[in-house]
Amino acid sequence: MSPAIDHNDATDSDPLNLGLSVIERLNKLQLQLGSKLSYVHVQKDSGRPGTEDAAAQMTRTWRRAYQGSFICSGGFTRELGIQAVAEGDADLVSYGRVFISNPDLVLRLKLNAPLNEYIRKTFYTHDPVVGYTDYPFLSKANG
Repeated sequence: MSPAIDHNDATDSDPLNLGLSVIERLNKLQLQLGSKLSYVHVQKDSGRPGTEDAAAQMTRTWRRAYQGSFICSGGFTRELGIQAVAEGDADLVSYGRVFISNPDLVLRLKLNAPLNEYIRKTFYTHDPVVGYTDYPFLSKANG
C-alpha cells in the first residue's frame, strides 16, 4: 500500500489515517481467518523535499499498528535499510530502483560494494538493449 505517495497527482488528504484504516481492516481479516497474510508492503514517499521525517514517522506508526510482517521501500540505502530493520521500523526492506541497476544487488549489499547509478528514463522503454539488461555486474564493473 502507498497512501502517502504523490504519483500522477493521486494524493490523499489524510494518508496516515487512510493507512491506519487499511491496516485495521487487515488485522481484523487476519483475526477472522485465523492466519496471517504473508506481509504488508508499504512504500514511503522520500522523493519530496521536507517529507522524510513525516514519512518515516508515518511508516513507524503503521508498523506499530500492523500485526504481521512489514516490508518498507522507498529510497533506502544499505545503511538506512539495516537501521530500519534493527530499530523495528520494518521486518524487511525492498530495494526497487537500485535492484534494477544492480543485477547482483544482494552481493553488493553484503560486501558494502559501490552501486551502479540507475537511469530512471530507461526503466520503462521498449528498447531491448538499454535499461534493464545493460547494467554491469560487480566483477565486470571493477575488472
